[in-house]
Amino acid sequence: MSWFTEARFGLFIHWGIYAAAARHEWVRSYERLTEEQYRRYFDHFDPDLYDPAAWADEAVGAGMKYAVVTSKHHDGFCLWDSDLTGYKARRDLLAPMLDAFRERGLRTGLYYSLLDWHHPDFPNDLYHPQRDEDLGDRDIRKYTDYMHGQVRELLTRYGDIDTMWFDFSYEGRGFGAKGPQEWRSEELERLVRELRPGILINNRLGLGTGDFTTPEQVMPPGGVPGHTPWESCQTLNGSWGYHRDNQDWKPVDLLVKMLVDTVSKGGNMLLNVGPNARGEFEPRAVERLRGIGRWMRLHGRSIHGAGASAYKPPQDCRYTQRGDRLYLHLLSWPMKYVHLAGLGGGRVKYAQFLHDASEVPMVTIDPKEPFHHYLRGLPEDTLTLQLPITRPDVTLPVIELFLA
Repeated sequence: MSWFTEARFGLFIHWGIYAAAARHEWVRSYERLTEEQYRRYFDHFDPDLYDPAAWADEAVGAGMKYAVVTSKHHDGFCLWDSDLTGYKARRDLLAPMLDAFRERGLRTGLYYSLLDWHHPDFPNDLYHPQRDEDLGDRDIRKYTDYMHGQVRELLTRYGDIDTMWFDFSYEGRGFGAKGPQEWRSEELERLVRELRPGILINNRLGLGTGDFTTPEQVMPPGGVPGHTPWESCQTLNGSWGYHRDNQDWKPVDLLVKMLVDTVSKGGNMLLNVGPNARGEFEPRAVERLRGIGRWMRLHGRSIHGAGASAYKPPQDCRYTQRGDRLYLHLLSWPMKYVHLAGLGGGRVKYAQFLHDASEVPMVTIDPKEPFHHYLRGLPEDTLTLQLPITRPDVTLPVIELFLA
């Protein structure tokens, strides 16, 4: 897991013919569209401006270290030239994307949906777009053979793949619910590891296992218990696929705080972009990626290779730690002083702002000093730092502490 926990920040890409509908990747299910109604997006999907090198450049510029792309989502449409279906892009869109990511030093992962609303043998269930209709007899075994065959294609045609991101089991949830028995998950997991022994597999096959867990659009208050690596997958605006009229966009400062909060609890953040149907990241996404990138250029070492710290941060702050360097992220700006419990008594050799390497003075509290009168009563093991009144002009200020 070393590269995964070193990376801490990755790009998720949800892209397919639902981008032409431009109203969420679940549009077919939400609007209960028939195969014929949904076909118009397949017929008109022509990403003529697709430039995967530009996507990779935006990811690298944002400080991301890996990328995961939806090879097939729930609608069954494939981004690669699968031999097993005609429901695919007119040209292989996956290969140039993986090549572009690797050329820029990014690790690569493949998302693959276990669901398939297009396949004629995928049985009806509570999520199927035509769940209120009688779709006749369907043989899940034939579908599962097809699904395993596609996974084999993906893992034998595209070189080294670092993560396999399956989505998702839902046994016990009602009508037609499916889980590891239907997917033949144990067999599928063995297939993946035989084809790519070094690959990491997420936790959504329904087996209660996985190399990492994947909380979605939520931040576990205390992280994920135990020692299992985890990855918080997040959206820019609440939608994974391109959603033209969505106005619920997270600002850059919130996204940076989400990243810091995740790493402070020992997790990774996988941040999603839904490209449009012409194959471009829309301006609102680019603006946010570049805003994160400006902060990461100066503060990346508090994220990459860092993780949770045993020290308890002050209110409205987060710690991340990398070896003997402790990073204090100031989510709100305090008045003149910040008091760090447990770090007094010579535990810190030096303190500086990370963005410009300017010293942050460490203050010794003298009870006899009139201006220190109201600072008396702090625990003896407290380190006090003196801050400027004016907040540094960065999205989220960080103080780098060199531990003794």
